[in-house]
Amino acid sequence: MAADRLILGLRRALAKAGDRERAKAQQAYMKSSLPYHGVSSGEMRAIAKKVFATYPFDDPAVWRRDVLAIWRAAEKREERYAAIELLQHRRARAFHTLEALPMLEEMIVTGAWWDYVDTIAAHDLGAIFSHDSKTMRRRMLEWSTDRDIWKRRSSILCQLRFKERTDTALLYACIEPSIERAEFWLRKAIGWALRELAKTNPEEVVRYVKENEARLSGLSKREALKNISEESIPARRVTSSPSRGGARKTPASDRRTPSPKRRA
Repeated sequence: MAADRLILGLRRALAKAGDRERAKAQQAYMKSSLPYHGVSSGEMRAIAKKVFATYPFDDPAVWRRDVLAIWRAAEKREERYAAIELLQHRRARAFHTLEALPMLEEMIVTGAWWDYVDTIAAHDLGAIFSHDSKTMRRRMLEWSTDRDIWKRRSSILCQLRFKERTDTALLYACIEPSIERAEFWLRKAIGWALRELAKTNPEEVVRYVKENEARLSGLSKREALKNISEESIPARRVTSSPSRGGARKTPASDRRTPSPKRRA
């Protein structure tokens, strides 16, 4: 299936279902320089599902090409959301290997906003991590010191849904280069990642926050400890960190959105 046919099919269907007033509100909320068609998330997913219903998923190289073709050609934001739908399609799970990492890197760097980056980081980087944790560990450590804050954020969030299988040593190593940075998106990512870890290991999060109290921002600390109560901390001493591992479930995106810049 030619990429241009996919793009045209998506664009026509999204335009037909769009609402101008909703589109204006969506663009304003997301502070996006890229306009919207004005469809809901559910409508976008239904349209993408229909357009991709006959997609063959028989060649990972072609799949990567088509995902990027839709992403690069997007004229409105929902078209990029549709590219992510193809990226995360259940039939593409086996394609989440190291060969897909350059594609994800491009989408993260050029997307440069939370609605794109967070789902790609947690779902797709996490899926690749489960295939090759050794190489991904090295690459995420590299990303954690990158000049691009969205690559830094992604390195922190790539284990977001790993729960008790979180490699805490890697998480802390990815946090470390950004722990004293002032950017909201990094501070929020640190707190969010720690908050998720606290769901399965609250005492470890309390220990880490206490140990780094002077260095963590107030935002990061509040987010990390938000759901921790005395009752949630077992009366025992933690003797080891959880093992590393992976998961593929996509998290709900963090919905707090300040307004530093407009994004494509």
